[in-house]
Amino acid sequence: MTRRPDGRLTHDLLSEDKGPQDACGIFGVWAPGEEVAKLTFYGLYALQHRGQESAGIATSDGERILVYKDMGLVSQVFNESDLESLKGDLAIGHCRYSTTGSSTWVNAQPTLRPTKYGSLALAHNGNLTNTGDLAEHLQRQGAPVTGKDSATTDTELMTALIAGRDEKNLEASAMAILPLLEGAFSLVFMDEDTLYAARDRHGVRPLVIGKLERGWVVASETAGLDIVGASFVREVEPGEFVAIDENGIRSQHWAVPEPKGCLFEYVYLARPDTSIAGRGIHVTRTAVGERLAAEHPVEADLVIPVPESGTPAAIGFSKASGIPYGAGFVKNSYVGRTFIQPSQTIRQLGIRLKLNPLRDVIEGKRIVVVDDSIVRGNTQRAIVRMLREAGAREIHVRISSPPVKWPCFYGIDFASRAELIASGLEIEEIRRSIGADSLGYVSLEGLIEATTIAESQLCHACFTGQYPITIPTDMSEGKMRLEITPVRGTI
Repeated sequence: MTRRPDGRLTHDLLSEDKGPQDACGIFGVWAPGEEVAKLTFYGLYALQHRGQESAGIATSDGERILVYKDMGLVSQVFNESDLESLKGDLAIGHCRYSTTGSSTWVNAQPTLRPTKYGSLALAHNGNLTNTGDLAEHLQRQGAPVTGKDSATTDTELMTALIAGRDEKNLEASAMAILPLLEGAFSLVFMDEDTLYAARDRHGVRPLVIGKLERGWVVASETAGLDIVGASFVREVEPGEFVAIDENGIRSQHWAVPEPKGCLFEYVYLARPDTSIAGRGIHVTRTAVGERLAAEHPVEADLVIPVPESGTPAAIGFSKASGIPYGAGFVKNSYVGRTFIQPSQTIRQLGIRLKLNPLRDVIEGKRIVVVDDSIVRGNTQRAIVRMLREAGAREIHVRISSPPVKWPCFYGIDFASRAELIASGLEIEEIRRSIGADSLGYVSLEGLIEATTIAESQLCHACFTGQYPITIPTDMSEGKMRLEITPVRGTI
């Protein structure tokens, strides 16, 4: 249950069994003469899968920065007149899923703060892990730390640190603060004249640069470039700081790169039409499905995906196994947040709000059902039950990632470790729990091989518990507790 700005409550119909959620999508554009607010709107639209709680856009006309943000999906927050009012030559945008700080308007992004050089607007994807130290550093800078509208996010903390730094310009302030930050962060930020981007030294969360005919774009994924017609140039490198203005694009490194890209981007988070490290996500997920078939073969009549995230792996499984591929579910693409309180009867239907089985396809058959991951197990339990009710003779569940046993502290909101089904049960116990005839997960080695990235350059902590970046020892039920001193925002 989430409270709207007008005080009404909104209920996520599927909140009781939500899957892994990413921290956010970010987008930035420097393009004089273009409708930068509309470009940002469409960029965020392409990145909506990375965050559905709030959306915001900041633009600059060279003299002042305007920010428009609200709770809801990108298409709900902005209309034509809103975008028309956001004039300028550069813009940044953000769609949020909260992993630190509550889901409220005051924590929506971009953030905005005055500086000695003008104004600073900033948007962030990821999670910092040393917020306690940073809050102390901010207090030493003499920043105000009280107020009823205080935000409690690591994003606001970064904004305050950069804005409050006494350097010759904003670029120098950012370069002074970036080495203090630990954790995962991909940033886009701006002053009145310049678009900036930065990525943590490990490059945990993705960030790419694209070229327009009359400007530049920075986005969380290449899909955000495609939608606005920008050609892919390159990824922002781990530990890199980029500035874009009328003089073009310039870059410097504030840290030595130590790549640890998120392996779960390949499993679920990134759109299938996105590319990471020069390889398409769809191709990688299809290759994972092929390895899954080799590692866990089974005699069956039909391979079906749990749409949409299970589709590429199911295609790969079918190709490698020779078992025909088919659609076993109809997906309702319009289920999401609603302001209508569901009845108890509807709530009990659970997964049927999203998926409904095709009885004519399933009845009497031995089914292989492919999904991307198992978090709590509730979704797979409901899917197996639906397939049996639709007449499936056998149900073999195949998962295109290893068992998720550990929480993420770098920007994915998994369940706590106590809620992760694989943290307490062996695979055979999980199979019995969800009611499948067989269950197989792809191996970590098979998943990594499919990415074509070296294991040493990937973060796989959610599967192995090996965290590449130090995490706080103060945890609550496996979740990181951020002790952020409240910082008053300026909008």
